[in-house]
Amino acid sequence: MKFEVLSDSPRVSGRKVLGIALFEDFARSDLDVIPSSLAVLTWMSMPRENFKAKKDSVLVIPLADGEVRHIIIFGLGKRGEAAPDDYRKAAYSITRHAAAKGADTVALAIPGAEDRTISRCIGEGAALAAYRFEKYHEPDPEDVFAVPAYIDVLRGNVDGLEEGRIMANGQCYARDLANEPGNVINPAVLEDSARALAAEKGLAISVLHADELKKRGMNALLSVGSGSATPPRLIHLTYEPVAAGSAKPAKSSIAIVGKGLTFDSGGLSLKPADSMLTMKGDKTGACVALGTIKAASELGLPIKLHVIIGAAENMPSGSAYRPDDVIKAYNGKTIEVNNTDAEGRLTLADALAYACEQKPDAVIDIATLTGACAVALGDTTAGLFSNDDKLAQEMLDASAASGEPFWRLPMTDPNLRKKLKSPIADLVNSAGRYGGAITAAMFLENFVEKGIPWCHLDIAATDFVKEPYSYYIKGASAFGIRSILTCLIGRAKDGAI
Repeated sequence: MKFEVLSDSPRVSGRKVLGIALFEDFARSDLDVIPSSLAVLTWMSMPRENFKAKKDSVLVIPLADGEVRHIIIFGLGKRGEAAPDDYRKAAYSITRHAAAKGADTVALAIPGAEDRTISRCIGEGAALAAYRFEKYHEPDPEDVFAVPAYIDVLRGNVDGLEEGRIMANGQCYARDLANEPGNVINPAVLEDSARALAAEKGLAISVLHADELKKRGMNALLSVGSGSATPPRLIHLTYEPVAAGSAKPAKSSIAIVGKGLTFDSGGLSLKPADSMLTMKGDKTGACVALGTIKAASELGLPIKLHVIIGAAENMPSGSAYRPDDVIKAYNGKTIEVNNTDAEGRLTLADALAYACEQKPDAVIDIATLTGACAVALGDTTAGLFSNDDKLAQEMLDASAASGEPFWRLPMTDPNLRKKLKSPIADLVNSAGRYGGAITAAMFLENFVEKGIPWCHLDIAATDFVKEPYSYYIKGASAFGIRSILTCLIGRAKDGAI
């Protein structure tokens, strides 16, 4: 998909689909940006179809003659109340409708497109509309869905559109990896994917395999992967702006830690059969981390990035770790295992401690960690936890701009913290059902070096979409990637922590 900015309206006539976004109080003058003949048709059709531009409403006007075959109008709702996500949804909806019509070119007339931030949203929405995961089935001959090759934006901002395209493509890359089943992607194949990305983008990469993990004392990660035929590994990619081709030196250093469970059966604390469905997506945190460093390198952000992934497969076998085991983690903390299905926090424990050794200015981890977070927040909002108010607000602001809702949950209750105490070790790995998302975050905090700002993103609820909504289709969402990238872009602009 390629974007072009159209500076004058007559060129719209060469496009097969014209997409228009309007506010509820639209006037005839709002259509002056498109050719007059098309403006007249649009103006006459809207009252006939009782279209009032209510938020998220869509009107499709088929045309019998001419190069423009369809006009698609998207309602933005009340003027002055539009959020960034509304522009994203407009571009997504129009492009998706155009794809269903088999159009190869689309012209978009969206108010405010000259603004870089709005154009970024338009670029994201249009690129996300192209996403499908169809690798494993024959195409439906009646399905005419054809991704438009060209998206032309009237009076758009070139830099914003390109940023949006790159960010959305990073998300689609992460979704492709997350949607792959466990028989296709195991820890070894996830390493191969990371190595291929590193080679493509000029990133440094190092991987610690089982022998090295054992030598270093990364026993939490080793234990989680001990029941699988494919040993675990710790994957570390580094993006250096100058080394990757950016002319700008790094302003700060950020570590992104992703949970990389390529499949989670629950181990010996075996999940019920229905609960294993979608557990191929338990690696989504890792996939988001990889998509983030891919997009950051393409954007040339002047920020040094470490991406660290604890890759493992949690399986039951004679060599699997057990309830009642006591594990000594990489930072020396001992953990009593009372639930082998609380495995993600164990892989993150070693990965977080390792990330802190890189001396970053901040650490962000992202993980499909707890069902408790879904119970607390539903399936369209993710949980955010942090030891640093400034970093937390930074991520929440990025969340609002990205259309990926996060809600900060507290880590202040001493009674909940007490539930992590073990009579025979420093910690238990699961503190029970109540407050489960919070106690999981409290557990992770034990592996973050004091003084390093840290943010934990629990995307278990939002990771796998069961029913399509907004600009998400069924399957992996890679939720959180645009929030992280927006946060990094913000830091790149002011260079402050």
